[in-house]
Order: sequence, then structure tokens, then C-alpha cells
Amino acid sequence: MLMRLLIPIGCLFVVLLSVAVATAAETEVQLETLVAEAIANNPEIRGSEAQWRMQVAKAQQAGSFDDPMLMFGIQNGMVSDPLAFDQDPMTSKVIGISQMFPFFGKRALLREGAEREAEAARWSLEERKAELRQMVNEAWAQLAYVETSLQLIAKNIALLDDIGRLAEAAYTSGMGKQVDIVRVQVERTRMEEMKLGLIQQRRSLQATFTALLRREQPAELQVPAGVVVSVDLSAAELQALALQSRPELYARSARIDKAVASERLARREYYPDFTLNLEYMQRDAFMNEMAASDGEDMYTATVSFNLPVLTGKRRAMVVEAQQEKRMAEADVDMLRNEIRRSIENFLAKLEASAQMARLYREGLLPQDEFARESTLAAYRAGQIEFMSVLDSQMKLLADEQKYAMFIAEHQMLRAQLEATVGTKLP
Repeated sequence: MLMRLLIPIGCLFVVLLSVAVATAAETEVQLETLVAEAIANNPEIRGSEAQWRMQVAKAQQAGSFDDPMLMFGIQNGMVSDPLAFDQDPMTSKVIGISQMFPFFGKRALLREGAEREAEAARWSLEERKAELRQMVNEAWAQLAYVETSLQLIAKNIALLDDIGRLAEAAYTSGMGKQVDIVRVQVERTRMEEMKLGLIQQRRSLQATFTALLRREQPAELQVPAGVVVSVDLSAAELQALALQSRPELYARSARIDKAVASERLARREYYPDFTLNLEYMQRDAFMNEMAASDGEDMYTATVSFNLPVLTGKRRAMVVEAQQEKRMAEADVDMLRNEIRRSIENFLAKLEASAQMARLYREGLLPQDEFARESTLAAYRAGQIEFMSVLDSQMKLLADEQKYAMFIAEHQMLRAQLEATVGTKLP
């Protein structure tokens, strides 16, 4: 008898599992579509992208020469006749141009620092996208749990109605008790209460999706039941993958490179910058009773540079850049430690949730189904009380909900693990 009941129940679970696996690919496509929509419409993503493009524009400006200075003037003009240029041989009209040249290497270091800052902004943008992907996946898993629970509630309400009719028939025939009918009605009312609570949760989650996707109308999604997708990579493999894929690691590493460039630039401040100046003086011919001049034109060329004698300020600049580098290096070390800790933690939780889901799928749920069928058959044969039938049905419902909960928990943990690693897992 036991084997005749367990074999069809086991076959049913195999069929259900096959159907769930067959729909996993379709679910993945739908999820990716939602993630892409969320990324395209999210204002924080747009803000991060604007910040990155701003940093790119700054990098294009960094290290450029200052604009040259153009000068027009009158040299040695006479106050008595300001616009007379042929009254004195020293009077001349002057045009000049000057250009400041930073010391060799400063411009390249300025550009390198700005480029590293832009690179950090780009990786921060990718980190925001990964976080948004995690939020969408977690909301999807929660919504799948709620939808599955609603289906279970609907199924159990229908079963309670059948059990209630059985109790009423037994009471009418004098074989049952009125309290059995009341107990069924109480349990059915509880199911209706749970249903109302789940409907409210579904509305809240759909509102969450509406906000994530930035839709004008509420996002009413039809989410299939979730499945457990195991993680086949070890902790060491995941850590290596995270070091290659986590955007935030690249962002913080770029800030280290930026600090290194800043330190090298600060050390270059001990060397002077140069300013080249060229002036052309046009003189008019001059002649009077005492002297004459053919108005030979003249020029002036000069080189000037600052004197970097304020070494205290420059030492402080070097120390500032060094501390910036240490802070950036500490941030990278902290993130690496956090990644290692999180991976170990998530793997342990994922294994536990997968084992619990497997235990319910392969052990408890078939046993609950068998117990319900057995108690129902025994009750019809007059061997046990009605309460045993109701209790077995409620036990099956509770375990089915726990099974759905473990699947949702596994999906959310996997989403968090993918965000920690920085890429989708195979």
C-alpha cells in the first residue's frame, strides 16, 4: 500500500520539477528584460552615467596648456602728446604674446589623474547596475513566493471545501460531530485571512517593481514558481571571479592609481614652471634739429619662472597624496575581505536553503501527501477522528509554503552572491 502511494507521488514531483526546469530559461529571459528596463529608466543610473561623462570631459581638459596671453601697448609714449609716435626715438607700439609651460611631466600627470577618476566613475556606474540587478532579482523571488503561496491557498481552500462537505455528510449520517464542521470553517477563514495578507504583499511588490522600472502604470507581472539553481563554483573560484569581475574593486583600484599620480604630481611641484614672452616693438622714423632715427623696430624675448621656495606647502601636498593613496589601498583591502567573508557566508546559507528545499521536495512533501491520503482513507473507514484529516491537510499546506519560502530564500541569496561577485553566475 505504501509503495503504491509513494510511487505516483514521486512521479508527480519529478514531472513538476521537469516543468519548472523547462520554464527556467523563459524566466531568465523575462528577468533580463526587466533588468534592462530598470537600468534604462533608473534615475540613479542616469545620474551616475552623467557623472562618469562629466569626469571624462574633465579628463579631456586636464593637462591642457593655459591660454596664451596677447598684449598690446604703447611704450615710452609722451604724456604731452600720447598719440604722437614720431616725436621721440624711444616711443614704440608694442604687441606681445606669452605662454606658460608647466615643468616637464606635470601635464601628463594631471591628465592621468583625471583619467583614473573618470575610470573610477565608470566602474561605480557598473556597480550601481549590479545593485539594481540584485534588487530586481530579489523582488522577483519575493513575488514568486507570494504567487506560489496564493496558488497553494486557493488549492487548500478548495480542498477544505471538499473536506467540509465530507464532515457535513458524516454529521448528517450521525457518524460525525458538529465540531468537525466548525473546525473546517475556522481553518477556511484563516486561509481567507492569509489570502488577503498575501494579496496585499503582492500589491506592495508590484508597486516595488513599478518604482524599479519607472513605469507610469502599476507593473502587474505574472511570475512563475521559482526553482533552486545550485552554485557549482567553490569559494576559491568565486573569490577569483570576484577579483576579476567586481566593478567596485576596479573603481577603488582606479582611485589608488589616481592617488599615485597625485603624489608624483605633488613631487613635481618642487620644480618651477616657465613662462615665455615675446614682444615686438614698432617704431616710427624720427627727425628733428638735434637727432634723427630711421625707426628701427625692436623685439624683447624673456623667460620667467616661479621660485618653488615654499617647500612646506609642497611637503604637505606630497603627504596629502600619500594619505589619499593609503586610504584608497585600505578601501580595496576592506572590500576584498568583505567579498571573501560574504562569499563564505552566502555559500553556507545557499547550501542550507538548497538542502532544506531538497528535504521538503523529496522527503517531507511526499510524506505529507501520503499522510493526508492515509488519514482520509482511514477516516472514511471509521478508524480515526476527523481532526486527523484536517491536521494532515494543514500540515501539508504549511510544508508546501515552507518549501516555497526556501526556494525564494535561495533565489535571493543567489542574487546577493552575484552582486558580491559582480557578475551573473553560470
